[in-house]
Amino acid sequence: MTTNETRPALGTRFEDALLTAVRLHKDDVRKGKTTPYVAHLLGVCALVLQDGGSEDEAIAALLHDALEDHPESIRPEEILRRFGEVVLEMVQSCSDTPVDFRGGEKPPWRERKERYLAHLAHASSGARRVSLADKLYNARELVADVRQEGGRTWARFNASRDDQLWYYREVLQQMERSGQGGLLIQAFSETLAELVRLVNAG
Repeated sequence: MTTNETRPALGTRFEDALLTAVRLHKDDVRKGKTTPYVAHLLGVCALVLQDGGSEDEAIAALLHDALEDHPESIRPEEILRRFGEVVLEMVQSCSDTPVDFRGGEKPPWRERKERYLAHLAHASSGARRVSLADKLYNARELVADVRQEGGRTWARFNASRDDQLWYYREVLQQMERSGQGGLLIQAFSETLAELVRLVNAG
């Protein structure tokens, strides 16, 4: 193991966020699978840190689904108090539910995704990094699932295959228009191209 003294160490706020994420999502699994949902949060956090993300960005990666999936257990005010304004902005930017969402039925899928895409244009670079890591992780998982399961993969989602491919393409275009650079966007572009290739070949 090596250390890098040019970057601050992950501190107690990160540890608190990690425990919070585990507690919030301890009973959750990936859609249509038995994989613990925490695996996704850890994977997104790892991608953010590998891309040079800050501690705030790493914390937001761990909590990026908290307000969307568990509004009954954690409120924006609590995230603000415990983790700060920067983290709250990123978490809210990565949520596709309304800011005042408190649980219950979510708005229609397309409406949520169009709102999310519009917001990306004005989000901070940190929020875009976390969002991009999230979408990259999901796209990579889809590629692996389509290779193993074929077209059956899409049946476990609320949106159709074509709608999801539309969404991923729009995310990529919005990221590019916003000037987001780095290894994450290159990896996302390549992963999306592979996903489209698999779909067309299937």
